[in-house]
Amino acid sequence: MANRSYKDSVFTLLFNDPDKIRELYNAIAGTAYNAGTPVIINTLEDVLFNDRKNDISFLIDDRLVVLIEHQSTINQNMPLRFLLYIARIYEKIVDNRAMYRKFLYKIPRPEFIVLYNGKEEVPDESILKLSNAFKESGEEPLELVVKVLNINRGHNEKLVEQSRDLQDYTIFVDRVRKYEESGGLDQAIIAAIKDCIKKNVLREFLEKHSTEVLNMLTAEFDMDIALEVAREEAWKKGIEEGVEKNRYEMVCKMKKAGFPSEQISILTGIPVEKLEYSEFFPESTNVEPGKGFSL
Repeated sequence: MANRSYKDSVFTLLFNDPDKIRELYNAIAGTAYNAGTPVIINTLEDVLFNDRKNDISFLIDDRLVVLIEHQSTINQNMPLRFLLYIARIYEKIVDNRAMYRKFLYKIPRPEFIVLYNGKEEVPDESILKLSNAFKESGEEPLELVVKVLNINRGHNEKLVEQSRDLQDYTIFVDRVRKYEESGGLDQAIIAAIKDCIKKNVLREFLEKHSTEVLNMLTAEFDMDIALEVAREEAWKKGIEEGVEKNRYEMVCKMKKAGFPSEQISILTGIPVEKLEYSEFFPESTNVEPGKGFSL
């Protein structure tokens, strides 16, 4: 149980059930599969998408659906990750001998869906394509299309309302974020659990799994914060490196134009003694730009 609380997400714990998946897929795809339609869950055991398991893969009526819930910033590399994922799923379910037979071997039609539940404003629906990652354009020999659906409160409301569990899940996550605005994360999750149980939102699920939900959601939100900080630091580093490069290029041009070091120092803020380094004479050195004069 403890291991599951670290690896799984609240989303997979809630929807890892054929009946719930069928209802969820009907809402997403606009289908009307009844309880007699079999659903075969074939989610990979090892995690491909991140450090927590928020993906569900299943077969329904010869459709192979890979569905993930995503709370961080939309990753433009998602199609590539889905490509690697679906290859492993096919490897798992396809008869290897059948591929070498003369006649065409039919395989389930794949569908790739992201349910976005993050904080950033994104459209109700958007599309990500694998071909956007190709270095050269032209007739695409390979394509993979991912549908991204925003399930935050106020988005895709008609779709969300078609699945009671999905609707309750979005309400619960929304309550956690609102409570978090005025307190710590753990307290926010506990308050949201109590509030939702009282208002019959995911009541049975939360009563049964309250401790697991607390552990899972804390891990999920902590990871989102860590990813956000990492992206912010990378952005700041990129800006700083860009500024250093621009200053280097400016100094080189001014040196070539014959500006005295004192004047360059005033214009660029670089100490005179650092301007005497040979790196500012590109024709006579292989020193990497930007190194040696940073303040």
